[in-house]
Amino acid sequence: MDTKRPSYGHMIALFTMLMWGTTFVATKVLLRAFTPVEILFYRFVIGYGALWLFCPHRLRLTDRKQEWYFVGAGLCGVALYYLSENIALAYSLASSVGVIVSIAPMFTAILAHFFLDGEPLRPRFVFGFIAAIAGIGLIGWNGTAALQLNPIGDLLAVFAAFIWAVYSILGRKISAFGYNTIQTTRRTFLYGILFMVPALALAGFRFGFSRFAEPVYLGNMVFLSLGASAVCFITWNLAVRILGAVKTSVYIYLQPVISVLAAALILHERLTPMTLLGTALTLSGLVLSEWRTPQKNT
Repeated sequence: MDTKRPSYGHMIALFTMLMWGTTFVATKVLLRAFTPVEILFYRFVIGYGALWLFCPHRLRLTDRKQEWYFVGAGLCGVALYYLSENIALAYSLASSVGVIVSIAPMFTAILAHFFLDGEPLRPRFVFGFIAAIAGIGLIGWNGTAALQLNPIGDLLAVFAAFIWAVYSILGRKISAFGYNTIQTTRRTFLYGILFMVPALALAGFRFGFSRFAEPVYLGNMVFLSLGASAVCFITWNLAVRILGAVKTSVYIYLQPVISVLAAALILHERLTPMTLLGTALTLSGLVLSEWRTPQKNT
């Protein structure tokens, strides 16, 4: 398979969203026994070790100034984003947080328009984005009794969405350096873990390995660490390299759909007709945003 073709980029972006869409449910389960910071630390330390096993070679930068992009990516894409998301999940339902963080493409499109070349905001993209946002709004309007919306959790989820957009832009810059994706992902993880250290002390971190004796906690932690972190960060960065930050971030529209369905099936969170309508509208917006009119041969 040609890994540079757009179809390959779309395929791995979809795979990443299927995985990431269920992380809200896995994190919600782990919050029964772990604090948000503990989940974050274990998740990325295990993921970092796995990336070393996949590619046991040191990344050597051609320009030391490039290091700052990895610092920023680790701070935004690992420490701040996932810490905000995990804390938000402690206050709100998985379906609620999954919906709210999906506004990230709006921030990504705006930032990419000003900071990246060759990614204009085309009218069709804007109309598709509006349709998808309307669908997300319907999902979010699924009744306060169903979603148990909490202002603190909602604000943290919005902040996480903006931070992810910043990470997407930094990831696009890093991918342009031409380094091995596993090595760049591992370096991002390292800085993310280093930025977590102050939060560990403030949050009363404890190792408590006995908690992993429970299969449900061990299984969800392995899923978050290896699947949703080590593997999906690689596939996401590959998709960004192939499709660009804006086109790839459009797939985040699928995240609320997957999250709501997974939360309903696994956590038994309420699924209403309005949620189904919002799901259909979100998917329609995704298709419209990605639709391209074939050009006639000249």
